[in-house]
Order: sequence, then structure tokens, then C-alpha cells
Amino acid sequence: MADLSGKTAVVMGAANRGNMAQVIARRLAEDGAKVIVAGRQPEELERLAAAIDGVAVTGCDLTDETDLARLGQVAVDAFGGVDIAVNATGWGLLKPFLDTTKADIEQMAALQFTGAILFYQAMLRVMRDHGSLIQISSATASIMLEDHAAYMGTKAGADHVIRCIANEFGHRGIRANSVAPGFTVTPMTEKASRTPALIDTFAREYPLGRVGTSEDIAEAVSWVASDACFMTGQVLQVNGGVTLRRNPTNAEIVHAVKAARAAAPGSGATP
Repeated sequence: MADLSGKTAVVMGAANRGNMAQVIARRLAEDGAKVIVAGRQPEELERLAAAIDGVAVTGCDLTDETDLARLGQVAVDAFGGVDIAVNATGWGLLKPFLDTTKADIEQMAALQFTGAILFYQAMLRVMRDHGSLIQISSATASIMLEDHAAYMGTKAGADHVIRCIANEFGHRGIRANSVAPGFTVTPMTEKASRTPALIDTFAREYPLGRVGTSEDIAEAVSWVASDACFMTGQVLQVNGGVTLRRNPTNAEIVHAVKAARAAAPGSGATP
């Protein structure tokens, strides 16, 4: 367990119950940090903040510079600044490349590239020396997953910006790194997670034999956030080794889903 006592952490994207950002926020609080959770929806953020003795910044849009400046000011007013900043937002657009519209691309880029940069800027303006900036990336920034080009491209772009920040702010002792999950059991993947055959199809490609959990990612984030981490400008592949192999193809995924439906009793709906 990392010792984050005396540190202030901001976790962006924690507005959905049980999502990866919420699990990360809980872990950072358990490790001693004072945690500010941010996102657009108030109910879950306020519930989480109360549970971890933290602060909720609601109505905070990652793509809005004014909202992000407000988030930074809350950190300054409440705790004097920021030591750890985690961007855990994301949107998993699944669409064939030639069907991906300009509007799709712009929405994806606004959230996962432009918005990510705006968050980094806002946090760096209030980050104390020897801080840690952490981007939740994806194994798909390195290996293929069909029909996810806009998602993959923006994640890869954000990773490269992290490298630029690491180079530019290293003189202040500030570290900037990405943590890259593979397929992870979260509310966003809940439907798929209810189909064991589909999970098994992914897990076969993982050298460690299983897909990841949010707790796996939170464990890594806690270490990257700590002073024990002598690393910057890197993508930490916390994905059971899937980047050594591959993701399943669409055909394999469809086959797994159809097999599960065929095996299900009654209506044949996906279990």
C-alpha cells in the first residue's frame, strides 16, 4: 500500500456509480490522500465524497476551461493545491471506420484529446512540485481492436501529450504517466461482463489468464501517484499482458455472443 498521507488528489470522471474513477478515488483516500472527485452529475459525486471524507466538484465538464479552472481553484481553496491529478474519463465509441462521422470524431476528440489537454493544463497550474499527473489510457493505444479507430487514436494522442508534459515539467519533479488497462470489468462493460463466453474470449489472449478489474488499475494508480515511483513519460501496461498478444477479432466476439444466446434457456437473450 502506498503512503499518500498529506497529499491532495483530484480524480476526474467519477460521476457514475462504481466506475473506474470511483474505485481509484476510494483507493487514493484509503492510502491517505485528501481526494477531490469531479464530474458533471452531482448525486453520485456527493455520495462518494461523503464516503471518503472528500470534496465533490459537480457540474464539471472536462471540455470546459471555466469548469476546469473552478476545479483547480477548489483544490487551492480547500487544500492549498494539488499533488495528484487523475483523468479517468472516456467514451467507448464502437463504429466501423467508414461509418464514423465527423460529429463522432469531434465528440471523441473533444472528450479524450482536447478535454484531456485542458485538464492537464488546469491541474498543472495548481500542482505543487513533485506532483503526479496520471492519464487512464488503454491497451488499444498499442494493439488493435476493430471498429474503435477514433477511440484508439485519441487515447494514443493523449499518451503522447503525457510524454511532452513529462519532458517539460520534470525540472519541477512533476511526473506524468499513463496507466493502460485492457478489457476491464466496469459499469461501462456490464452488459458484456454478463456473458461469460465473451469474457473468456478476451481472457484467452491475456497471458495472466483473466481480464482486469478496476481494483487492478487503482492499485497501479496508487503506486504511480506515490513518491516511490521513479518513472515519468511512460505508459504502464496494467492489462495482464494482452499487449504481448492481441484482442479478439469482431468475428470471434460475435461468435461468442451467438453461442451464449444459443445456450441460454427461454427467450435466447444474452444472459
